[in-house]
Amino acid sequence: MVVKSVAFNAYQNAMDLRRRTVDSTVSQSLKKPQAPVTSFQDTLKSSLVKVNDLQETKETMIEEFASGKTQNVHELMISMQKAGMAMQMTGAVRSKIMSAYKEIMQMPF
Repeated sequence: MVVKSVAFNAYQNAMDLRRRTVDSTVSQSLKKPQAPVTSFQDTLKSSLVKVNDLQETKETMIEEFASGKTQNVHELMISMQKAGMAMQMTGAVRSKIMSAYKEIMQMPF
């Protein structure tokens, strides 16, 4: 009977070890990879670069349309709308940043 209990204990230990290994493997595979953290400054810079690219694309398309290289009015209007919306959003973000700055400067310390 002692042999049976030793064998049973060994079996249970092996199963516990396997379950812990499987659980840790599964939990590691289910974890979402974290996106690299970017600062507000980097986010703001990349957004401004995108807005600038949209403005340059708009200007290029206007020049090509005016010179007769392209006849696609739809793409021209879409690029103009995109650039306009991007500038409006940039202005709104700027206004929010400025109002937050003013509010912080008025806080008593």
